[in-house]
Amino acid sequence: MAWQQVAFNIAAARTGLAEAVLEAAGASAVTWAEVAGSDAVLEPPPGQTQLWDQVRVEALFTAETRLDSVRSALLESLGELPDNYSVQPLADRQWEREWLTHFQPQSFGHGLWIIPNALEPPEPGAVNLRLDPGLAFGTGTHPTTALCLEALAERPPVGQRVIDYGCGSGLLAIAALRLGATEAVAIDNDPQARLASRDNAERNGVADRLVIADVDAPLPTVDWVLANILAGVLCDLAPRLLAALRDGGQITLAGLLSEQATAVREAYAPNVLFSPAIERDGWVRLDGKASAL
Repeated sequence: MAWQQVAFNIAAARTGLAEAVLEAAGASAVTWAEVAGSDAVLEPPPGQTQLWDQVRVEALFTAETRLDSVRSALLESLGELPDNYSVQPLADRQWEREWLTHFQPQSFGHGLWIIPNALEPPEPGAVNLRLDPGLAFGTGTHPTTALCLEALAERPPVGQRVIDYGCGSGLLAIAALRLGATEAVAIDNDPQARLASRDNAERNGVADRLVIADVDAPLPTVDWVLANILAGVLCDLAPRLLAALRDGGQITLAGLLSEQATAVREAYAPNVLFSPAIERDGWVRLDGKASAL
């Protein structure tokens, strides 16, 4: 299969926004790398991604993708075209899996690890999730995914039913099951995401408790809804997600930027009482509790 690559340099603080724009534009994979001569701006804990003051972002698109629309989306979201912006065709390879060479074990909260399928766990006695994301989004490297995993690790959903809406690789649903949930419903409109979720559930021994569904499927009533998707979609989905949440149930919303938090809160009010937002690298997680009107 033929591919095209979009590449550019950008300030580390803006990589999350750039990645979200590229994925929304249809990127099959997005990778980050150090720009030659760029200084590291922090020394991360084990298992987390090191950040530099300047980052090289590379995104892979199918040959059919109109890259002029990708360029326009970056201009609109970033306010300017990033430095060293370039486009080039690539030889026929499984480029969408190349980034796995940079994917290392990661720790979230207390005793929860995400481990690439080919590597050994640093803590064999912990809850270790084996992951091969295929072409689907969701490895824990993005701040929004990490924030959701930490929410699950902080409050293990023992005995609960959980929805992972916009499941990507199925990571959040599978983590919930490994942390004690009785059932998880993984929902995505992308067939590749549903396939990756099924494969990862089987790899982690939880396929018998995972329900995989398209976005048009009716939602069951659950104890916890997690949705890690873009802010506009979160607002549009508010009636649907709220209808699936039992009175007193938890809801966790991520995928939104800090300046979008107020609009998302308002979309779910007055049905949800939200805790203070948790922010990381400009991204926000909202945790709330459903209340009967």
